[in-house]
Amino acid sequence: MALYETDYNQWVEITLKQLQEQNFEAVDWENLIEEVADLSRREKRKLENLLNRLLEHLLKLGYWVVERDNNDGHWRSEIRNFRKQIKRELKASPSLKPYLLEIFDECYQDAREIVADRSKLPIETFPIQAIASVEKCLDETWFPLGQ
Repeated sequence: MALYETDYNQWVEITLKQLQEQNFEAVDWENLIEEVADLSRREKRKLENLLNRLLEHLLKLGYWVVERDNNDGHWRSEIRNFRKQIKRELKASPSLKPYLLEIFDECYQDAREIVADRSKLPIETFPIQAIASVEKCLDETWFPLGQ
């Protein structure tokens, strides 16, 4: 059984050392290539998760009226947190911006379903079309109150 399968951390440390020493013949290229390919997938999944969570909290703040007074501060702080994390991800990897735009509508629909389940409000409470553009959702000054 390969070290990659039995002790991942040790495999990473050994692979890093082999690369630093330019001992390319010893590198486990098959698994290294898979890991590098997976880095992009992980970054995309992370961005998707952050966007989902941002949209969920925007929908809660805008439409879950009976809970707004009790949760306003929490939801706003979560919105701020997710906005900042998304912006950091995009600053570190600007090439992910088109992906964010690509997944926005799907993430909005997912968030809509999740918030409907969580709030026990009919899904029709939440607009089918996104409540704002990606840019507006990331705007630190915009909140969907009074929808």
